Amino acid sequence: MASKTGRSDRPTLEQLREVCQPPEVRARRNAEHWTAELYLRHISIYLTAVLVRTRISANGVTGLMILAGWLMSVALLIPGIWGPALAVVLSQVQLYFDCSDGEVARWRGTQSPRGIFIDMVGHHTTEALIPIALGYRVFRELQFQGTDASQAWPTLFVAAVLSVLLVLNRSQSLMVHAARGMAGLGKLPDTADARAVAQTSMVGRLRSAARFLPFHKMLHAVELSLLILALSIVSTIVGTPGIAEKWMIWILLPAVFLVNIGHFISTMASSRLR
Repeated sequence: MASKTGRSDRPTLEQLREVCQPPEVRARRNAEHWTAELYLRHISIYLTAVLVRTRISANGVTGLMILAGWLMSVALLIPGIWGPALAVVLSQVQLYFDCSDGEVARWRGTQSPRGIFIDMVGHHTTEALIPIALGYRVFRELQFQGTDASQAWPTLFVAAVLSVLLVLNRSQSLMVHAARGMAGLGKLPDTADARAVAQTSMVGRLRSAARFLPFHKMLHAVELSLLILALSIVSTIVGTPGIAEKWMIWILLPAVFLVNIGHFISTMASSRLR
């Protein structure tokens, strides 16, 4: 099956890299996960080479990405450390499909707003489901230990609030693009130079300080799954299942609330909405 652009359905890796991983894609700061240059893009091209030889569409690959993300939350319901370990594996699977859906679309010339929308739905729902699944995991462990319901239910509620705050933090960046579009302004380039111009000196100093304590980078699915795995190991070592994960939920709530405030102030102080 040839692409809309007339390209072969059996390309070489060099051809794929030239079309699917151009410099403007590799230079994106917000759309690319920090592991992209480290290893993701180096490996995803092999997955893309397999996918373009099949009949699966780019949106179909995005569907697989979404499924992997949702299964992460299901995995967290497995007791012990094996559930979180599986969630970490699935988070990596999601990353590779997330890279490959765009690469397949670029090779076949099938990029569309629908594909971008589905991709956003996948990331938002994944990050919303993780704290809810974690909250239920802790809730179930507390009940199994015979803990009073008055202690178990608040943790589940806090996890739900945390879910909302995580989605709100991710959505704030999209709100900037939506607001600019509704105001008739152009799309912001996703490069380091463009971001440097868009921010004030005060915001710049805050961002520079944040690089030394990049807490906000821990709020994505991959980092959260790694943190949950580490804390589940701690809970196993101390012999109280769910205890470390419980404190993670309670500590993350005020921290993510502050991240949201900082994100809002940073956006309002920058020139991106002017």
